[in-house]
Amino acid sequence: MKAEKLAEIIGSDFYTGIPDSQLKALCDYLMGTYGIDPKHHVIAANEGNCASLAAGYHLATGKIPVVYLQNSGEGNIINPAASLLSDKVYAIPMVFIVGWRGEPGVHDEPQHIFQGEVTVRLLEDMDIQTFIIGKDTTDEEVQAAMTQFRDILKAGKDVAFVVKKGALSTDVTVKYQNPYQMLREEIIRHIVKASGEDPVICTTGKASRELFETRASDGQSHRYDFLTVGSMGHSSSIALGVALNKPDTKIWCIDGDGAVLMHMGAMAVIGASAPENMVHVVINNEAHETVGGMTTVAGSIDLPAIAKACGYPHAVSVDNFEDLDRELTCAKAENRLCLIEVKCSVGARADLGRPTTTALQNKQNFMDYLKEL
Repeated sequence: MKAEKLAEIIGSDFYTGIPDSQLKALCDYLMGTYGIDPKHHVIAANEGNCASLAAGYHLATGKIPVVYLQNSGEGNIINPAASLLSDKVYAIPMVFIVGWRGEPGVHDEPQHIFQGEVTVRLLEDMDIQTFIIGKDTTDEEVQAAMTQFRDILKAGKDVAFVVKKGALSTDVTVKYQNPYQMLREEIIRHIVKASGEDPVICTTGKASRELFETRASDGQSHRYDFLTVGSMGHSSSIALGVALNKPDTKIWCIDGDGAVLMHMGAMAVIGASAPENMVHVVINNEAHETVGGMTTVAGSIDLPAIAKACGYPHAVSVDNFEDLDRELTCAKAENRLCLIEVKCSVGARADLGRPTTTALQNKQNFMDYLKEL
């Protein structure tokens, strides 16, 4: 099904969401049609923000908004769906479009398996009626589903289209880029060199994959690293938990701009806790690159200023390897919490692999290493 046709059938003029590779065709269509437009299309910080933003749109206009998300973001919409949108509370109607990662019977990465199993069940438990769109679903079937959905929406309830892998396509082509030159994989290689055998907690997506391959190509052990293969936005809090309980060991967090934005409140808690042994590196390519490259707002905010306001004693931004190496060396040597924002280009190797160890093996190896420190 064409994303353009799905949008036509739904008939909304306001979309907000968090990009997803399963919904890349829809995201590209929206970016090609609206770009980032406060009146029509907003990429928010997390899925709960999306639902709340959409609620505000409905309150102001009386019209039906659309929220798009990967199914991993269902957890973030549960609170607003249950305590704000529900017809038992404010009865605020909206259409969710959910990318179905980890669909039972379809090969996917470990972080998506359980989420895939409970995707439809979670929606049903929140009294959100669903319709599944697959490769063979016809436009007429989606139109019929939307006709039924309209009566549900009029009653102040929410509905959801759950989209299987490869179900959507588009004729729109969008190229995502920024003006920066440093490649994320090379940035990670520099971090690995500076951190030595210190523990590293790495954010989800391509960053963890690149860290794993960097260790492999350099003949290093993977036990130094905890790869947060899911739980976007939570790596820095994991790193904080480790740092507070291993105060004599330098702890490094490799983060991303989309992840930082998703749960930015973590920075306030990190700053207030002020672990002197923690280094927070945010690789900022101003994009949700792992799921397609759609933009974040990280290009228009001052992350070091935010970090300092949150209590980080030292926070800087770099956009070249000379400055990066200098800051990494200082972070290694000094006993103070610091944040290093690294401006990064969009893009990764086409042949980038995935970790060859399981999530449980990664956890156990990392815990065993921490016991030695």
